[in-house]
Amino acid sequence: MPSLIRLIVVLGVLAGIAGGTLYTLAVYFEPEPKEISTPIRNLELKKR
Repeated sequence: MPSLIRLIVVLGVLAGIAGGTLYTLAVYFEPEPKEISTPIRNLELKKR
């Protein structure tokens, strides 16, 4: 039984580290917004 508790504690610590890392990356390192434009092939525009 003690080895099961040790396994659960180790997995909990690893999950906490992973969650903290993901939270830190999401909050402090937001990407720069930039505009992306892609041409559309075979599109005929209506003339006004």
